[in-house]
Amino acid sequence: DKLPKVIENMRNTILACGGEVHFQTKMVALETDGNKVVGVKAVSTYGGGQQEKTFKGAVILATGHSARDVYQHCQETNIEMEAKGIAVGVRLEHPAELIDQIQYHNKNGRGKYLPAAEYAFVTQVEGRGVYSFCMCPGGFVIPSATGPQQIVTNGMSPANRGTKWSNAGMVVQINPEDIEGDDLLRMMHFQEQLEKDTWQQGNMRQTAPAQRMADFVNKRLSYDLPASSYAPGLISSPLHFWLPDNITTRLQQAFKNFGKQAHGFLTNEAVMIATETRTSSPVRILRDRETFMHVRLQGLFPCGEGAGYAGGIVSAGIDGERCAKMASAYLSSIQQ
Repeated sequence: DKLPKVIENMRNTILACGGEVHFQTKMVALETDGNKVVGVKAVSTYGGGQQEKTFKGAVILATGHSARDVYQHCQETNIEMEAKGIAVGVRLEHPAELIDQIQYHNKNGRGKYLPAAEYAFVTQVEGRGVYSFCMCPGGFVIPSATGPQQIVTNGMSPANRGTKWSNAGMVVQINPEDIEGDDLLRMMHFQEQLEKDTWQQGNMRQTAPAQRMADFVNKRLSYDLPASSYAPGLISSPLHFWLPDNITTRLQQAFKNFGKQAHGFLTNEAVMIATETRTSSPVRILRDRETFMHVRLQGLFPCGEGAGYAGGIVSAGIDGERCAKMASAYLSSIQQ
């Protein structure tokens, strides 16, 4: 609930420094001259209608990891990149009071003055990591699809961490060698298929398929579901039956491990909400380690989560700062 003001301040800082912000404007292609990127072509629908635009100069490509059209453009134009490991799974939601009791080791929970409790779990199952991701104490599970025929879950917390629920992504490491073929975008296609399968299991709406945690571990259908923060609603579904085996078996064992680490964590009071697929980029756009520039195309600076060089808000911000400095140095060198 405080992010809109933060983003507004960021935008105002960019404008004050002489930058521009173009709303409803989409990059459709990189403009090249030989082995040099010299700008971007874009389409704007701002103010109605459709207008083509061209922006000249070096390009920091920092699109985020859900801009799948950008990955497709890179593949079609032979921009060097590689498949990258991802992590996929579910959103796991507990009553916040239960997490408080477990983490504070107090049956009365956190009391009046302590914050909503957080947790972080990690384990290895069959040679792959399984871990909690983006834990949201006192938060919401939210729909985060970016296209039709998808269900994608994510989590967020208001500033006061004040809801009745706490949630986290529970995800399994998937490496490129786990997916058949040599398509550079095979990890992205794996995400897409899982998101479509989830949508179909949700009756082709944003109603998310869900299962109680202990029922999932014991391979039982949940005949009812607990109350949830997920606004579009839940539908009972045998996740253990239709999720890929390499996800199901590892989550089942991981939940048993986590239940031993934190007594009460493995419970039917918790609900698994499918699916969490957007933890990181499915590709890495290749760049030089010293210049941060693409390995072949001068003037192109792949940056942040979408390019495969960050895994969250802080690391993406740091990478963005470094790329900006490198891009500035590059522009200064070609103007001399």
